[in-house]
Amino acid sequence: MNPVTSLQDLRVIVTGGLGVLGQATAAVLSERGAKVALIDRAPAHPVPGVALVIGDVDLGDEAAAARAFEQARAALGGLNGLVNVAGGFTWETVADGALATWDAMYGMNLRSAVVASRAALPHLLAAAPAAIVNVGALAAGKAGAGMGAYAASKAGVARLTEALAEELKDRGVRVNAVLPSILDTPANRASMPKADPARWVPPRSLAGVIAFLLSAQAADVSGASIPVTGRV
Repeated sequence: MNPVTSLQDLRVIVTGGLGVLGQATAAVLSERGAKVALIDRAPAHPVPGVALVIGDVDLGDEAAAARAFEQARAALGGLNGLVNVAGGFTWETVADGALATWDAMYGMNLRSAVVASRAALPHLLAAAPAAIVNVGALAAGKAGAGMGAYAASKAGVARLTEALAEELKDRGVRVNAVLPSILDTPANRASMPKADPARWVPPRSLAGVIAFLLSAQAADVSGASIPVTGRV
């Protein structure tokens, strides 16, 4: 294994780990030597190369998250990495949509990242140096029509990333975010059949950036939100 890209000493939890990006991230990290646990609200099923999968976890519930993170830490033999992938998307205009959509996007995209980070922090601080990578969105910087609730929640992820990076910069834990444009997933291909997915970001490509931010090669990077846009 290339020592520059090796993640041999990494013990990492990926939330939203059973989705397309979560599994791509787990695969890339595992291939580079990391030991990975996945946490998801969906029922658990085996994932090749993954040490543990914990399903049916509501990341809006602090107690449930804390139990899942402790189980994962024990299975991994420690924790020095967290990737917050868990989230969701809804296209809905402000005028014709529902206020409940804003609450749902906040819960899925921002609250889940806060709860997961809080659950992970005692373990990450004990294992420092450690790192958190949040999955934000390019739309957080400039929302289009119908993107208000989603973009607002992802803007919150960017501010969470900055604030937490400042809080932890002298405690050995780095915090960064990636800002993808459109991921090339089956769901996105189905919802945008006339688009050219060759211009989008392959999940493994984004996972490679996440892997870099978790690695020792990014030891001096914290508080950054990095666009990963393909050719969008």
